[in-house]
Formats: sequence, structure tokens, C-alpha cells
Amino acid sequence: MITPTATPYGAWPSPITATSLVDGAVGIGEVSRQPEADWWSESRPSEGGRVTVMRRGRTDDAEPVEITPPEANVRTRVHEYGGASWWVFDDALFWVDYGDQRLRRTSDGVTSFITTEPDRPAGDRYADGVVTNDGCFIVCVREHHGETGEPTNEIVAIATDESMVVKVLYDGADFVSSPRLSAQGDLLTFVSWNHPEMPWTRTRLHCVAFADGHVGDQRLFLEGDVAYCEPGFDGGQLLVVADRDEWWNLYSVDLESGQLDAIVGGSFEIATPPWVFGMQRWAVIGSPDGRGATIAVAGMPTGDELIVDGRTSSTIDTSITGLSAHGDGLLAVGAGYDHDAEVIEFTVTGGVPRRCVVRPARPLAFDRGLLVEPEWISFPSGPPGSSGGPTAHGLFYPPTNPRHVGLDGEQPPLLVLAHGGPTAQARRQMQAGILFWTSRGVAVVDVDYRGSTGYGRSYRQALDGQWGIADVEDAVAATSYLAGRGDVDPDRLMIRGGSAGGFTVLAALAFHDVFAAGASRYGVADLEALATDTHKFEARYLDSLVGPYPEARHIYLERSPIHHVDKLDAPMIVLQGDEDEIVPPNQSEMIVDALRAKGVEVEYLLFEGEQHGFRKAENIVTALEAELAFFGRILGFTPA
Repeated sequence: MITPTATPYGAWPSPITATSLVDGAVGIGEVSRQPEADWWSESRPSEGGRVTVMRRGRTDDAEPVEITPPEANVRTRVHEYGGASWWVFDDALFWVDYGDQRLRRTSDGVTSFITTEPDRPAGDRYADGVVTNDGCFIVCVREHHGETGEPTNEIVAIATDESMVVKVLYDGADFVSSPRLSAQGDLLTFVSWNHPEMPWTRTRLHCVAFADGHVGDQRLFLEGDVAYCEPGFDGGQLLVVADRDEWWNLYSVDLESGQLDAIVGGSFEIATPPWVFGMQRWAVIGSPDGRGATIAVAGMPTGDELIVDGRTSSTIDTSITGLSAHGDGLLAVGAGYDHDAEVIEFTVTGGVPRRCVVRPARPLAFDRGLLVEPEWISFPSGPPGSSGGPTAHGLFYPPTNPRHVGLDGEQPPLLVLAHGGPTAQARRQMQAGILFWTSRGVAVVDVDYRGSTGYGRSYRQALDGQWGIADVEDAVAATSYLAGRGDVDPDRLMIRGGSAGGFTVLAALAFHDVFAAGASRYGVADLEALATDTHKFEARYLDSLVGPYPEARHIYLERSPIHHVDKLDAPMIVLQGDEDEIVPPNQSEMIVDALRAKGVEVEYLLFEGEQHGFRKAENIVTALEAELAFFGRILGFTPA
């Protein structure tokens, strides 16, 4: 039995190094279950973060084979965030390369183009496709970037015979997503929305007749104060996820009346905000006993659970994404608090899912004693000193290392994580990047501030008009709650976030005297600059989070940390990619220049070739090691 050594918090030696986080690391993306094989995408930090597509035949001795060429990087830039950049039909792979955004087909080792080279580099971008039953057309989203004005977004049908024929099926909205065909191929459904809405606030559901690459009569059109997403078919029956009654549940849709009837419902979220294309959290499969089964993923506070024909079935996975069904099997990406993401197959017999690993996660590179299953916490929030206010949530990770304990009378420092989005959610799975801190004696709380998903429509909308206020209050309230329980040292508090979470960091440091230091990754410093200099997808997002611009310009100035540098006294480390189109580098550079002029300690790391988020192994390592060294120096602990 190991006798732990008393060691100062933050200085515990740990085998979880920044390098170990990326050594052999592979991110599992989307999956596709096909008649003869299972397919999935992998992002590889060790190869510059490129994405490739893998195939594994469905036999016991089959090995995964990389289908895309070695130089390929399978990523679409539609909406800048991308997603759903590849799809499979009859063992042929259709995919988009990040470099030129053209659509390709790879079959029997031969790759050919099926879209023309646009006049403007990467001017035509494709995503979220489905192939017609006869294999003649791909129905997908196209985003066209001209010389001036906003890009246009359309549903198009692209011929697969290399004739370069493209037919526009729908162009009547600012945004479109999720084209899906019925089993007979005679119906096409999709989702659309217009500025200033986002796909998680209010969308429209369409269903039209379809044949031979053309659309016919409209069969259904639904709109209202509802966010429809993840439409699809069970044979000829249209299904869709909608938050009509607070929660994103699964409904069947009557094509004549438009009536929605609950298929899988309850106080849980099936969908997650569709920042990227291809999000899928429900499917319909057959089963060996001849009965079909509807499977949906229910987002619970402590982790995902499978709902099979209305019955909850727990698995070892607390995060389940990317469902793809064919025949009696379901392919998904599953991760848990004790294992990384892996490709898994579920088959259902008698309503009970059986789990089989198709592509295992990399083995743990450290002792299982370093694993932490977080505590889900709920705590009172609101303005400091108030009572009876809202409740916020989060996941708390205490310092954990079987070889070390803190010194008598010492409490650990706390790192507060503010996720991006801001509609995202603290991830319900093992994150070695969090264990990097907890194994060193640093407590971590991953805050699900108001605006986060997983708690219903009302909680998600609680950030409307309150961005930079409610999220910051919740981050501060988490520290008060944990310090009040005696879990952390109230004088050694750090906060870190990226993108929208980076804005939360900057606002917390500007408007609250709570945190001793902060780390902003590609965070927003100037809301006005973001409103006037960002991509189409988020061009009007701040209308709901802050207020319509320019009518509410005074609020933008009041909330922007860049205009309150006189209140910024806490040391800060700022990290940024030089190719970020979502939060451009000038956002970070404005805050860095202002802090330097004021004499506040600040470090700035600009990473060449990185976009919104860091994908290259060397940059992931550098960023994490720099944050650890910076926080240790400021808070007075010496990392081992």
C-alpha cells in the first residue's frame, strides 16, 4: 500500500505531462455504419492536427485502413466551425479537403474531383451531405463566398459522375443544415434559419418531395418559437428533435397536420447546440429478434445515458456522440470518466444494448489512481451579496494523486474553467487535460454557467442579454461555494477559458476582484469589434447575448474588458492562433497591449498556423506548459 507524501499543493510530481497528452492521441470524430464496414474520422495532433478517414471491415480479423490520401486534411469550413465533411455510399468516400474545400470521391484507391475549382480560393464550401438511393446525386449544404457581401448558404444536389453539375434546391434562408432523405428517397427534409437567430434559438423545419435531383411540392413547413434540429426518417416517417416543451426531445411529425408526437421525451436533452454539422444523437435500428428499436442519447447532469424504446440503459460511457445506424447495429463515439473516446458498436436484443469496441482508445499512460470522477455541484449564484438568486452548476475535480497529499493546514489552489460557446457544456468524460492539474494538487471546477446546454431551454436562454454578467457571476459563485465548503484556498484562484470562455475570463478579471490570475485562449476583448468583424454564422449572435447593434452600442462598450483596463490588475497569460477567423488576433493583441502599457504582468503566445483552437501537438504542449509555469509563478507554487 502506498503511503502518500505530504507535498505542497501544485507541486506534486505527476506522470501526466503535457507531452503525454498528445503522444499517440487521436481525436475520434464522426462515424458511419455501412453494410460491409464501419467508418470514422480521426484528428491527429502529431500530424499537424489533420483529419483522416478510416475504414474497418466487419469481420473479426479486419484491421482499420486509412482511406484518404496521406496528404489529406478532411475538414470543411462551412460556418468556419465545419463538421460533416465526409460521407459514404456503396463503399465510396465523398469528402472535402481543408485546403481548397473542393468535394472529392475516393473509390478503390482512386481520388477524383466532383466539383469545379471556384474563381475565389476556397470560395465554394460543402458540408453535411447525403447520397441519393441511386448514387447519382449528393444532397448537401453549399456555402459560396463571393468578392463582396456575406456568403450565401444553399441546399444543392451535386452529380456524382464528375460532370460537375450542381443544382440549387433551396436558397431561401440565411442558413441551412441537415438535408436528409427518406428511405424511399422521395422526401427531403432540412432545417433553415435567418439572422439574428441561431440554430439553437429558433429554426424552421422543411419537408419537400424529391426525385432525380429535383425538389417538388412542399409537404411540410413548421416555424415558431422552437429550435428544430437533427431531422431524419424512420422509413417514410419524419422525426425531429425539438425544444417545444423546454427540453430537446425526439418527436414524430405528421406531414399533413404538422402535429408533433413525442417518441423519446423527458427532462433531458437529446440534442446539443449545433455549432458544427453532423451532430446526431438518435437513430432507429433493426434487431435480431425482428423488431426495430429507437435509440436516443439523453444528456443527464452526470453523463449521457442511452434510451432504448423509452427505457434507460446505462453503459460505461458518460459521453456518447455521432450515432449512425444500419441494419441491426449502431455505431457511435463513446467516452467515460475512465477511458478516452473510442468507436463502439451497439446491438440491441430484447431492448438491451450490447456494447462492442470497434476502435479502442489508446491505453492509459498513467496509474488509474489518478483518475477522477467529478462531483456534480449546484450552487447559488447572482450578484455578490445577493440572496435567493439563480442556481448554477458545474463539475468539481478535487486534487487526486495516491502518492501525495497536501500539507497540514493548506488548501489547494483552484482552477476555474469557463467553456466556450457560450452554449457548450462541461464535458462528461475523462479529460487528461484536467487530470494534468488535479494530479499536481490543483483543484478544478468546470462551470456550467447560465447559458450552458443540458439543463433545458430556459437555462440556455438565461444568458440572453446577460453575457459578461451572468456567466461571470456563476464562475465567481463557484469559487465562493467551494471555498465555503473548505475545498479550496480562496486566495489562490485562477480562471481559464477559450473563445466565449475567454471573454468570461477577461470580464471576470475586469469586473470582479476574485481571481489572482487568468488565462485567455483566443478570448473576446472588444464586443463591438466582434460584432463588426466576425464571420457570417455569428454575425448577429450578440443581438441576443448583448443587444442589437448598433442600437445597444453603449452596452457593448460597458461590457467590453478592453474599455475597462483600469480595472485589470490580475496577471494574465493570453494565447492566440494567427489564422483565427472567428476571434481575430487583434482581439487578443488589444488586451495585451493595454495591459503592457499599464504595467500589469502579461504573457502573450501567438501560434503560427493555428485557427480557432489549437490542433498541432507542439502548440498544445507549449500552451499547457506555459499556463502551468505562469500560474505557479503567480500563485506561489513550484510545479514539479
